[in-house]
Amino acid sequence: MDNEGEKGHGFGGKRMNIEKEDQYRLECVIQHLDHVLEYGRDCYREPVTPLFADAIHHDTRKHSSLKDQQGNEIVSSNLANQQNLFRALKVLSQLIDDNKYELAAKKAIQYHFEHLVDGSGLLQWGGHRWIDLKNLQCYGQDDKGLVHELKNHFPYYELMFEVNPLATQKFIHGFWNAHVFDWGNLEISRHGEYGLSPGILWDNSFAYPEPFRKTKGLSFLNAGNDLIYSGGMLYIFTKEEGALIWMKRLAKMYVVARHPETGLGSYQFTQAIQREIPIDDPTDPRFTHSGYGDRAKRQLGPELGDFVLEGRMLLQGQAESIYVKNAMMQMELFEKIGEEAEELLQWTIEGLHAFYQYGYIYELNHFRPMLTNGRDLANYELQRSGYYGEKGKILKSYWANFRFLQAYSRGFKLTKDTKLWSAIRHIAKANGLGDFGEKPKEGVALNVVTKVSDPNALFAVLEIYAATSNPQYLALARVIGNNIVKEKFHHGFFVSGYENENISFNQLEPLALLELHKTIKKIN
Repeated sequence: MDNEGEKGHGFGGKRMNIEKEDQYRLECVIQHLDHVLEYGRDCYREPVTPLFADAIHHDTRKHSSLKDQQGNEIVSSNLANQQNLFRALKVLSQLIDDNKYELAAKKAIQYHFEHLVDGSGLLQWGGHRWIDLKNLQCYGQDDKGLVHELKNHFPYYELMFEVNPLATQKFIHGFWNAHVFDWGNLEISRHGEYGLSPGILWDNSFAYPEPFRKTKGLSFLNAGNDLIYSGGMLYIFTKEEGALIWMKRLAKMYVVARHPETGLGSYQFTQAIQREIPIDDPTDPRFTHSGYGDRAKRQLGPELGDFVLEGRMLLQGQAESIYVKNAMMQMELFEKIGEEAEELLQWTIEGLHAFYQYGYIYELNHFRPMLTNGRDLANYELQRSGYYGEKGKILKSYWANFRFLQAYSRGFKLTKDTKLWSAIRHIAKANGLGDFGEKPKEGVALNVVTKVSDPNALFAVLEIYAATSNPQYLALARVIGNNIVKEKFHHGFFVSGYENENISFNQLEPLALLELHKTIKKIN
């Protein structure tokens, strides 16, 4: 069974040898990115700008559009949602020694630095503010005031520093200045104000606050993640000690808020302070508005008790932010910084252990919805509507997917931790990748006829190959790569679900296939 992976698998029924398959996958990525360059950039003025639309219609190849609240057609160009594209353009240039791809990404970034940045250094991008490519005006969600927001975007800072190191440094300074409201207690918010005067940043004092103090800002990890990442990347390129210190302080705030016995959590390290007189009617959907205090406490507390807070909820969304996105990001920073960021790796591995121990259901390959004290909320029925759903909603366990597999795989690559290997083996087998073995090189029986075409699966298997140098994993990675091409490459583009009429340029498939090709080139 293992040897079958070396025979090659068909692309739409055709069979090729391994070398031709490798080249064909690369050619598909080249074709996709060539089409992005041809159809995806500004076409609304002369001379054109180097900016990209976020997506195009797969049949017409025209830029995808949406409508604002006044009914005007908008072509979104959101630099924050183009970071995977830029990473793919850079890697392709390196692989085939053609700088046109990298140059296209750099020009788009440089244009933002020159024309689409405010005085504080903040770019016009993110969750609530972006550019209408048709007129180059800012557009966003009017009800949020066009605030600055990054949530698990993780910009391609390496390329940004190549393009303009001073502007990138100024952006990160402005990012922290806009999103940290109280440095002593590290009160942060996902929403930042544009146009602020420079602050003293790293020269602030720190009070080492206790977790779950009441604050105005909501310390969501999906926003904290981007602050942590930016601080780490700033230290890598500028060696600002303050950036390293404060990045680790913020990361530790989420660790201190973990449950002391289970080690689970935490998605927030604060709780919302009551700023408005609350609505008394629990049937009103506004009953759990954050202005009335902690939303979990108001929606679930009457039945589940005083322990319940937003920062102690561990449903699927919170779990993926903690144990996938935060875990992957912090392990990446450790890889790049080294022993000066060793705590990030330690905290991450401890968290992955706890989540697997308390959350994983072996017979289902599911994770439990939980409170961070380990209380199982599976099949719990919500008694009132609010932040976590409508009244009557049943909380369910959820599938342990390839994103979790990738996080555990990277952790194993960095530590060779056998507890992590147990999680990897169970999740991989349940997801159709075969048996990874009781130990990395013992009893391996991979499914080299798998139909899996998920880019996160490819990334995960490449992590295991990097950890073990076992060629069976590289053979499996090639199979997954072939499946990605067969299932998701249509009419010159990679699409995530061909039933969708729009093609996002930020998808992972091209980047995953390029990572596979990089790995193959290292051994050939």
